[in-house]
Amino acid sequence: MIVLEIPGRDSITLRHLVLDVNGTIALDGHLIEGVSERINALKDLLEIHLITADTHGAQAEIDRELHIKSIRVKPGTEADQKKNYVVKLGFNEVVCIGNGANDVQMLQTAAIGIAVLGGEGLNKGAATAADLICANIIDALDLLKYPRRLIATLRI
Repeated sequence: MIVLEIPGRDSITLRHLVLDVNGTIALDGHLIEGVSERINALKDLLEIHLITADTHGAQAEIDRELHIKSIRVKPGTEADQKKNYVVKLGFNEVVCIGNGANDVQMLQTAAIGIAVLGGEGLNKGAATAADLICANIIDALDLLKYPRRLIATLRI
Protein backbone atom coordinates (compact mmCIF):
# COMPACT_ATOMS: atom_id res chain seq x y z
CA MET A 1 0.00 0.00 0.00
CA ILE A 2 1.04 3.59 -0.63
CA VAL A 3 -0.30 6.32 1.64
CA LEU A 4 -0.29 9.81 0.18
CA GLU A 5 -0.63 12.79 2.50
CA ILE A 6 -1.22 15.51 -0.07
CA PRO A 7 -1.36 19.08 1.27
CA GLY A 8 -4.76 20.62 0.58
CA ARG A 9 -6.39 17.24 -0.13
CA ASP A 10 -7.62 14.26 1.85
CA SER A 11 -5.20 11.43 2.56
CA ILE A 12 -5.24 8.73 -0.16
CA THR A 13 -4.40 5.09 0.51
CA LEU A 14 -3.58 3.25 -2.70
CA ARG A 15 -3.86 -0.54 -2.77
CA HIS A 16 -4.34 -1.23 -6.50
CA LEU A 17 -2.59 -0.18 -9.70
CA VAL A 18 -4.68 -0.68 -12.85
CA LEU A 19 -2.69 -0.49 -16.07
CA ASP A 20 -3.97 -0.24 -19.59
CA VAL A 21 -1.67 -2.36 -21.75
CA ASN A 22 -1.42 -1.31 -25.40
CA GLY A 23 -0.12 2.22 -25.77
CA THR A 24 0.56 2.46 -22.04
CA ILE A 25 2.95 -0.30 -20.92
CA ALA A 26 3.35 -1.91 -24.35
CA LEU A 27 3.90 -0.64 -27.87
CA ASP A 28 2.87 -2.76 -30.85
CA GLY A 29 2.23 -5.70 -28.50
CA HIS A 30 5.65 -5.63 -26.79
CA LEU A 31 6.47 -4.37 -23.30
CA ILE A 32 8.29 -1.05 -23.27
CA GLU A 33 11.86 -1.34 -22.00
CA GLY A 34 12.09 -0.83 -18.23
CA VAL A 35 8.41 -1.53 -17.54
CA SER A 36 8.86 -5.10 -16.29
CA GLU A 37 11.46 -4.12 -13.69
CA ARG A 38 9.34 -1.25 -12.40
CA ILE A 39 6.16 -3.31 -12.17
CA ASN A 40 8.03 -6.05 -10.30
CA ALA A 41 9.37 -3.45 -7.86
CA LEU A 42 5.83 -2.14 -7.23
CA LYS A 43 4.34 -5.60 -6.54
CA ASP A 44 5.35 -5.31 -2.86
CA LEU A 45 3.40 -2.04 -2.55
CA LEU A 46 0.35 -2.47 -4.77
CA GLU A 47 -1.77 -5.20 -6.29
CA ILE A 48 -1.11 -4.89 -10.02
CA HIS A 49 -3.93 -5.30 -12.55
CA LEU A 50 -3.57 -5.33 -16.33
CA ILE A 51 -6.70 -4.53 -18.32
CA THR A 52 -6.71 -4.83 -22.09
CA ALA A 53 -8.64 -5.38 -25.28
CA ASP A 54 -5.52 -7.25 -26.52
CA THR A 55 -5.37 -5.17 -29.70
CA HIS A 56 -2.17 -6.82 -30.92
CA GLY A 57 -2.97 -10.38 -29.80
CA ALA A 58 0.18 -10.55 -27.69
CA GLN A 59 -1.32 -10.39 -24.20
CA ALA A 60 -0.53 -14.00 -23.27
CA GLU A 61 3.19 -13.28 -23.72
CA ILE A 62 2.95 -10.03 -21.72
CA ASP A 63 1.14 -11.90 -18.94
CA ARG A 64 3.96 -14.48 -18.87
CA GLU A 65 6.67 -11.80 -18.81
CA LEU A 66 5.04 -9.96 -15.90
CA HIS A 67 3.64 -13.03 -14.07
CA ILE A 68 0.23 -11.34 -14.00
CA LYS A 69 -3.06 -12.64 -15.39
CA SER A 70 -4.67 -9.78 -17.29
CA ILE A 71 -8.33 -8.86 -17.46
CA ARG A 72 -9.62 -8.92 -21.04
CA VAL A 73 -12.35 -6.50 -22.06
CA LYS A 74 -14.77 -7.25 -24.85
CA PRO A 75 -15.05 -5.02 -27.94
CA GLY A 76 -17.71 -2.33 -27.96
CA THR A 77 -17.91 -1.30 -24.32
CA GLU A 78 -14.27 -1.23 -23.28
CA ALA A 79 -14.54 2.11 -21.46
CA ASP A 80 -17.48 0.97 -19.33
CA GLN A 81 -15.80 -2.36 -18.54
CA LYS A 82 -12.60 -0.64 -17.42
CA LYS A 83 -14.49 1.84 -15.26
CA ASN A 84 -16.60 -0.93 -13.69
CA TYR A 85 -13.46 -2.91 -12.89
CA VAL A 86 -11.99 0.09 -11.05
CA VAL A 87 -15.27 0.58 -9.14
CA LYS A 88 -15.30 -3.12 -8.18
CA LEU A 89 -11.78 -2.83 -6.74
CA GLY A 90 -12.78 0.17 -4.62
CA PHE A 91 -12.07 3.22 -6.77
CA ASN A 92 -10.88 5.33 -3.82
CA GLU A 93 -7.90 2.93 -3.40
CA VAL A 94 -6.96 2.71 -7.08
CA VAL A 95 -4.40 4.49 -9.22
CA CYS A 96 -4.88 4.01 -12.97
CA ILE A 97 -2.51 4.63 -15.83
CA GLY A 98 -3.69 4.83 -19.43
CA ASN A 99 -3.50 6.73 -22.70
CA GLY A 100 -6.55 5.93 -24.84
CA ALA A 101 -10.13 6.98 -25.34
CA ASN A 102 -11.30 3.77 -23.66
CA ASP A 103 -9.27 4.75 -20.55
CA VAL A 104 -11.09 8.05 -19.93
CA GLN A 105 -13.73 6.72 -17.53
CA MET A 106 -11.29 4.68 -15.44
CA LEU A 107 -8.92 7.66 -15.19
CA GLN A 108 -11.81 9.86 -13.98
CA THR A 109 -13.10 7.25 -11.53
CA ALA A 110 -9.86 6.23 -9.81
CA ALA A 111 -8.50 8.04 -6.77
CA ILE A 112 -5.59 9.05 -9.03
CA GLY A 113 -5.58 8.89 -12.81
CA ILE A 114 -2.30 9.21 -14.68
CA ALA A 115 -2.24 9.66 -18.45
CA VAL A 116 0.90 8.86 -20.41
CA LEU A 117 2.11 10.19 -23.72
CA GLY A 118 4.03 7.49 -25.50
CA GLY A 119 4.68 6.12 -28.95
CA GLU A 120 0.98 5.56 -29.54
CA GLY A 121 0.05 9.10 -28.51
CA LEU A 122 -2.37 10.37 -25.89
CA ASN A 123 -6.10 10.75 -26.42
CA LYS A 124 -7.23 14.29 -25.57
CA GLY A 125 -10.09 12.93 -23.46
CA ALA A 126 -7.65 10.83 -21.42
CA ALA A 127 -5.43 13.89 -20.96
CA THR A 128 -8.37 15.90 -19.63
CA ALA A 129 -9.67 13.06 -17.43
CA ALA A 130 -6.35 12.40 -15.70
CA ASP A 131 -5.10 14.06 -12.54
CA LEU A 132 -1.70 14.39 -14.19
CA ILE A 133 0.13 13.57 -17.41
CA CYS A 134 3.54 11.96 -17.72
CA ALA A 135 5.85 12.02 -20.71
CA ASN A 136 6.07 8.21 -20.68
CA ILE A 137 5.22 5.09 -18.69
CA ILE A 138 8.62 4.94 -16.99
CA ASP A 139 8.05 8.39 -15.44
CA ALA A 140 4.51 7.39 -14.43
CA LEU A 141 5.62 4.18 -12.70
CA ASP A 142 8.47 6.03 -11.00
CA LEU A 143 5.90 8.40 -9.44
CA LEU A 144 4.60 5.39 -7.52
CA LYS A 145 8.08 4.18 -6.63
CA TYR A 146 8.94 7.67 -5.35
CA PRO A 147 5.55 8.94 -4.10
CA ARG A 148 6.89 12.31 -2.92
CA ARG A 149 7.07 13.21 -6.61
CA LEU A 150 3.37 12.47 -6.87
CA ILE A 151 2.61 14.48 -3.76
CA ALA A 152 4.58 17.45 -5.11
CA THR A 153 2.56 17.45 -8.34
CA LEU A 154 -0.88 16.97 -6.74
CA ARG A 155 -0.57 19.35 -3.79
CA ILE A 156 -2.93 22.29 -3.79
